[in-house]
Amino acid sequence: MSSEDQASTRAWIIHPDLTREERRHAAEYALAEAESLAVALPGLEVVGSEIVRLAKPVPATLLGSGKIEEVKARLDAAEVELVLVDGPVTPVQQRNLEKKWGVKLLDRTGVILEIFSDRARTREGVLQVEMAALSYQRTRLVRAWTHLERQRGGLGFVGGPGETQIEADRRAIDEQLVRLRRQLERVVKTRELHRAARAKVPFPIVALVGYTNAGKSTLFNRLTGASVLAKDMLFATLDPTMRRVELEEGPEIILSDTVGFISDLPTQLVAAFRATLEEVLEADLVLHVRDIAHPETEEQAQDVNDILQDLGLDEEVPVLEIWNKIDLVDPEKRAVLEGRAEREEDTLAISAVTGEGLDRLLALITDRLSGMRFEAELDLGFADGRKRAWLYEQNVVQEEAQTETGQHLRVLWTPVQEARFRRL
Repeated sequence: MSSEDQASTRAWIIHPDLTREERRHAAEYALAEAESLAVALPGLEVVGSEIVRLAKPVPATLLGSGKIEEVKARLDAAEVELVLVDGPVTPVQQRNLEKKWGVKLLDRTGVILEIFSDRARTREGVLQVEMAALSYQRTRLVRAWTHLERQRGGLGFVGGPGETQIEADRRAIDEQLVRLRRQLERVVKTRELHRAARAKVPFPIVALVGYTNAGKSTLFNRLTGASVLAKDMLFATLDPTMRRVELEEGPEIILSDTVGFISDLPTQLVAAFRATLEEVLEADLVLHVRDIAHPETEEQAQDVNDILQDLGLDEEVPVLEIWNKIDLVDPEKRAVLEGRAEREEDTLAISAVTGEGLDRLLALITDRLSGMRFEAELDLGFADGRKRAWLYEQNVVQEEAQTETGQHLRVLWTPVQEARFRRL
């Protein structure tokens, strides 16, 4: 399929709103987010979108027969070729809806996978996307598998080689998963060597996290002078990007930009990008960047906090809340927010676009990191080889002396490193 043909793929978005279900995000904002996801997919033209209220999903078709006919009339009138359903769709529901509507269908996981595939740049990112795609598609054998030979670009759900419907059995998928896992293990080992090399550099790591489109990459570019892709688009950054930043009155730091979080991110996709998020787990300081101008900024912040908790972020790691896009808030509300930010500890209102508040942000980072490393004396027994090796991996050992029962060490470390050591 040529790029011209692909560019003409006409898409329709449906957000199923389960009326009896407790939800964090309002249906209209969820639909707006789904539209942003679609915009992030190359080669799509969104010609319509709607919220479909559901008392409960129909096992075979998701929607009731009357609603299916009603939607079909709209799809036919708009000459739709692809329907994006903003939620989970079972393989049976997908096949039945595709047959009834005469279109291709992607659920939320499929859409996000397609975006991840298009954006992943590092070898590890590409491998992890392929593994997540295989795991997702293992039960959907009506799909084509020719896309697995492609090194980059879409996964073929929307167009390209994956357009043709050919059978693929589970054994073939499992064999491919085994091959990918082996490749990934080799890549991860290389990555661990890089991380060990970074650990020898006594620079604290500061990680940017936040809901997707909160402005992390724009802030990263401002602070580092780098040119990371910073667009008003969901999942603009997928692979970890790290740069050294010299603080005027503090230490040099390593600043890490990470993938944006999103509500209802399928667990296999969180796992797929664990490597990106591992940079957060290694951090000495986390900056939680929030789009404070977004109507659902509180709900987005809760999503981010939930994912950080699921990942196992140390409670000892300090987290600063950075209220970004303050320039987009009306003056009256802005004054209230800035007053709140000043009263709340570890909170700062900024604009990454205009540069407002960035000097104060750098000063706050310096303040939190200065004096963070402190000396301690440790006595290890001969059986504590693992603990001793860990201390050397962290490059915190200043002196070591043999004792009758083992080793006496003087270390220079951070409170986070101390807490991790105590848990070994």
